[in-house]
Amino acid sequence: MRARAALLLLLILTVASDCLSQPQVLWQSSTSATSSQPTHTVKIDFNQRVSMRDAVELSADVYRPAAEGRFPVILSRTPYTKTGASGLAIARYFASRGYVFVTMDVRGRGDSDGKFVPYINDGRDGYDAIEWCAKQPWSTGKVGTIGGSYNGRIQWLTALEQPPHLAAMIALVTPSDPFVEWPTGVPIPMGISWYHFTAGRVLQNLEAVDWAKVHQHLPLETMDEASGRPNAHWKEMFDHARLDDWWEPLRYQNKFERVKTPVLHISGWYDDEQVGTPLNFIGMTSKGATADSRRQQKLLMGPWPHAINSTSKLGDVDFGSTAVIDLNGYWLRWFDYWLKGMDNGIMSEPMVRIFVMGENRWTDEKEWPIARTRWVKYYLHSQGRANSLFGDGGLSTVEPTSEPTDGYTYDPAQAVPFISAPSFAQIGGPDDYRSIERRDDVLIYTSEPVMEDVEICGPIRARIHAASSARDTDFMAKLIDVWPDGFAQRLTDGMVRARFREGMEQPKLIEPGRVYAYNIDLWNTCQMFKKGHRIRIEIASSAFPKYDRNPNTGEALGKTTRVEVARQTIYHDREHPSHVVLPIVPQKP
Repeated sequence: MRARAALLLLLILTVASDCLSQPQVLWQSSTSATSSQPTHTVKIDFNQRVSMRDAVELSADVYRPAAEGRFPVILSRTPYTKTGASGLAIARYFASRGYVFVTMDVRGRGDSDGKFVPYINDGRDGYDAIEWCAKQPWSTGKVGTIGGSYNGRIQWLTALEQPPHLAAMIALVTPSDPFVEWPTGVPIPMGISWYHFTAGRVLQNLEAVDWAKVHQHLPLETMDEASGRPNAHWKEMFDHARLDDWWEPLRYQNKFERVKTPVLHISGWYDDEQVGTPLNFIGMTSKGATADSRRQQKLLMGPWPHAINSTSKLGDVDFGSTAVIDLNGYWLRWFDYWLKGMDNGIMSEPMVRIFVMGENRWTDEKEWPIARTRWVKYYLHSQGRANSLFGDGGLSTVEPTSEPTDGYTYDPAQAVPFISAPSFAQIGGPDDYRSIERRDDVLIYTSEPVMEDVEICGPIRARIHAASSARDTDFMAKLIDVWPDGFAQRLTDGMVRARFREGMEQPKLIEPGRVYAYNIDLWNTCQMFKKGHRIRIEIASSAFPKYDRNPNTGEALGKTTRVEVARQTIYHDREHPSHVVLPIVPQKP
């Protein structure tokens, strides 16, 4: 469960309120004359009790125009409580423009009754909430939903229920199905802080716990106790350390054929749940319930972290003046079209709008992945000493012939760090990995400087041939843009757990010393490698605490404290051509 609540709480609301007072560049001209105008004063009905099908009452605050008549409804459901200045700002933004904005605490959180169990009741409750909105005297019967992170996934779970009055969705930074973002079989260590944060009915203080210390705790199963807040759901997940039927109520990405709703999909290249949004767009455009629904999708990807559209600068990287956009205006155009029937031209625009980092510009495309992409294999090379930044590892499009292997020792007690915030606030950005690359347990493969600008934009995949002395272990791959001054900008990364090399359903331990081919999903990026920059791939066996440390024992995941040291060997020769597939996008004709 990787909702990133601590990013200014209810993500979409905070980001939206930040946008209200900023002069924006992108789309500004197209969101004025053809959009709903702020002509209404706003009336608020607090704590409206909404009965679910099992008679449990949820609490909703209703922001609506102080005028007679019926208006379309926008519903936002959240476990992060519906109070706060940011929620008030976005609710007033829409209500003043002729919408009813309903914000609701999910079951067991805030002012809502019942017991909070993450995601389990949210599909049915979402259906009931939408139908309640549609039947109110102030409603036209057309209901849209909006939300990010947890609030994004529960929109999908609701859409699977096919509520008759759901007319459109805006799904932001949406988590994927179980084990897509964390293909480890067990929750990520940083996830325990989310369970602390959402314990009880109100938001808990993250600063009260030493999370770095908690992340080191073994076994993972009792990290909840180490944090001082036992959680039965956390423990139960470790009894299901593979994709079995227990996880099915949380899955939606295997059911796109049930969804017939127009969806605006939004995320950022540095969103730590980024992989879900492009997958959802692909799923809906290829498998949506109807031909119309497959055409009624849009994808927006910016240079943003999980807190989308909140900043133009991440760490030392500045993405320029157009990185932060009039996102409120874009949402407004989407809902104006689908809920009010306004002919504002949004659906005649290209389906995909993405930000090309490095060049720092927006571009429109007709599809994702981009059809004109050239899928180019870059092969790992060395003379047997690719260890660290000071090794001899190379990366090129030339296939290997006869080359020695590279080796390193993976010690779970000395895991390779992944640069992150202390809790689940943000897992990774365009960080400089030179300090990490000094380690001998990190293999470095770097290309020659590119002779001209190269746009790498799309899904990144690696295929690594490797052997281990262990019965189970991990392999990580990371894509880096190396600047002329040496700055090693992380772009994207991924991992594979050896026992899950053939899928999350049927774990199979490996035979020590045997060579296996491992496929690693590095998610997506869109980066212009400027002339003189170099392409780099890192290979390691840990990225802690983004992922838990594999103990190398082959024992039950998350339940033991015993660890072993593993000797890892990476092959790159004619029979074992380890490589990464890079999506190189030619300039538009």
